[in-house]
Amino acid sequence: MTTDMPGARSFGPLPHPGEPGPQPLLQVDGVTLQYKTEKHLVTATYRVSFDVYKADRFVVLGPSGCGKSTLLKAAGGYMAPTEGSMRLKGVRIGEPGPDRVFVFQEFDQLLPWKTVKQNVTFALQSSRKMRGRAAEEQAMRYIEKVNLGKFANSYPHTLSGGMKQRVAIARALAMEPDILLMDEPFAALDALTRRRMQEELLRLWADTHFTVLFVTHSIPEAVLIGNRILLMSPHPGQVKGELNSAGDDPVDPVSGRKLSDRIHEMLFADRVEEQEVVPHG
Repeated sequence: MTTDMPGARSFGPLPHPGEPGPQPLLQVDGVTLQYKTEKHLVTATYRVSFDVYKADRFVVLGPSGCGKSTLLKAAGGYMAPTEGSMRLKGVRIGEPGPDRVFVFQEFDQLLPWKTVKQNVTFALQSSRKMRGRAAEEQAMRYIEKVNLGKFANSYPHTLSGGMKQRVAIARALAMEPDILLMDEPFAALDALTRRRMQEELLRLWADTHFTVLFVTHSIPEAVLIGNRILLMSPHPGQVKGELNSAGDDPVDPVSGRKLSDRIHEMLFADRVEEQEVVPHG
């Protein structure tokens, strides 16, 4: 399915005739997000709509400053829309919660005074998900999934950047959230490590089929990671379209173009006309 219009809504998998369709896990409906600086009221996104379904690898792709990370913060419950709504499992998002867990691009998102195992266990205990031996077993289960079992008792300063990101991913997945929020998690890595981490994430997804909302400004990364890709216009961010991806980038026999070429063309086409937004209240 492809939608190429501002504010386009994604409808997810088509149901069989006579059967109800699957319900979205995350619903973003006409969301405008604004924040204040010392001198200005900045409109980060304007009337953005999309749906994320269970087990989606949903990528938000767009240039710097288009409001991608701001959308992620709102999904995490750290800011409220000026206009529109965001719902998780049908319930309006009003605050942060352990059902949504972030992975950021910074290497230093781990507690430096705790070991790999303690970092993951601490998250489980702090959220009251698990205690004691159950938390330790859960932590080790996911540390093993990211192939860091031998480093469970190591401290973050002894790990490479890629290893630190794997710990952060293990910590997030151990929480077994409804949705994993990833804000350009591999952007600070070198090219070879970045590719390896992308493949590692896909391997983990094949194992557990978690739901992820993934932000990036890299077209190749979006094509590889996402099964669905939302394209955003430059500031203020509006929906330019939504495309499906199979994880590779072959030449389409009909159009003679690669998916990445089509995305590039859509992203750099004429800008969506900017709109003024009057804040409520």
